[in-house]
Amino acid sequence: MNTKKRLSRKKKLNVNREYKDRLFKFIFGNPVHKDWMLALFNAVNGSSYTDPEAIKITTLEDVIYMNMKNDVSFLIADTMNFYEAQSTYNPNMPMRFLIYAGMVYSAYVVNAEPRINMYSLKQQMFPAPRLVCFYNGKDDYEDVTELHLQDAFPKDTKSDIAITVRMINVNYGKNKDLLNACLPLRDYSLFVHGMRQIRAQNPKMMMKRVVGLAIDTLPEDSLIKPFLLEHKAEVTKMCITEYDEARTMALFKEEGREEGREEGLEKGREEGEEKLSLLLQKLIEQGKNEDVHHALIDKEYREHLYEAYGLNDLNAA
Repeated sequence: MNTKKRLSRKKKLNVNREYKDRLFKFIFGNPVHKDWMLALFNAVNGSSYTDPEAIKITTLEDVIYMNMKNDVSFLIADTMNFYEAQSTYNPNMPMRFLIYAGMVYSAYVVNAEPRINMYSLKQQMFPAPRLVCFYNGKDDYEDVTELHLQDAFPKDTKSDIAITVRMINVNYGKNKDLLNACLPLRDYSLFVHGMRQIRAQNPKMMMKRVVGLAIDTLPEDSLIKPFLLEHKAEVTKMCITEYDEARTMALFKEEGREEGREEGLEKGREEGEEKLSLLLQKLIEQGKNEDVHHALIDKEYREHLYEAYGLNDLNAA
């Protein structure tokens, strides 16, 4: 593969398909705007709390377990709320929420005042967890879809842990009552919708321009518009710092086929695709996006990563 083609591939990767996830946290997990967090909570739960200072943010910051971090979690009244945004359907959200909840509740117990005695003969009380995934991907889903932890286990087994996650579709045109009940969420949905339309009509447009136009499309009464304008540089970075996952997967498959052809064996082709797929998964999980890019354009570096992750022996991996 010539250098120009490799550089062209690398440039194509410089689009962050997960910008919506990051933007969601930037808007609804920001301590400066607890009022937006409260508005979202009220809309989701049909409540009418009025004091944003009643919220205690419990989002895991700079704490990574299995290379996962949660988007937004907060305590209000008697509930511990876990909110995640997803631009792709993910049936593994119940297990992810289980892990997030375990870490957040662990911190809650350690820092609780008055102290919680986990070994007490008396029943200790805890805030009830509420698990919500906000979906804004391109595939069409119902307004609300329930995801169950039980589905992650073999059909003939019964789990002693039951977890249900509400996946709420916040795409423009879905859940109109919910979006109208939370104007920041409505604006967020409109912004994502605007970006999607602008990019579809102008695929070569610079992301900075796309972001600016999408912000301009927000209504004048938008609550988040001034915030996005004020932080336009950060919002733009959220849109361009990583890669398009779908294109990356396609490129890895192409590289796998190429390696297989070089070996001249069908088995080699299949193993090449499988190794690349496994490597991609590990790098994405660890947030090593530069390694993803480097591996795509540099076969020697890719071989180094295979060795580093123990992927040369697929049976062992």
